[in-house]
Amino acid sequence: MGHFVRLQLVGRVTYYLGWVSLLLGGLAHLNVGRPIFLAMSLTKRNLFEVSVMLFLICMASELRALALAGSQGSGVGNREMAA
Repeated sequence: MGHFVRLQLVGRVTYYLGWVSLLLGGLAHLNVGRPIFLAMSLTKRNLFEVSVMLFLICMASELRALALAGSQGSGVGNREMAA
């Protein structure tokens, strides 16, 4: 598994985890399943902070993957031109 594929995988996983935590925060806001969130000591603010953190990790992974793809793509073009 290449570096590019791993970065995209991390981006996808954190993207979906971010949405899940955002939805759980919405459920906590609507008081749906309140005993479960209280048992886990999760507040609405904690769930929101986790979702923001996961989306930031997702964006960073995708940007690094795009930068890596761009640098690899330009290197291939330079080798072909040199040949």
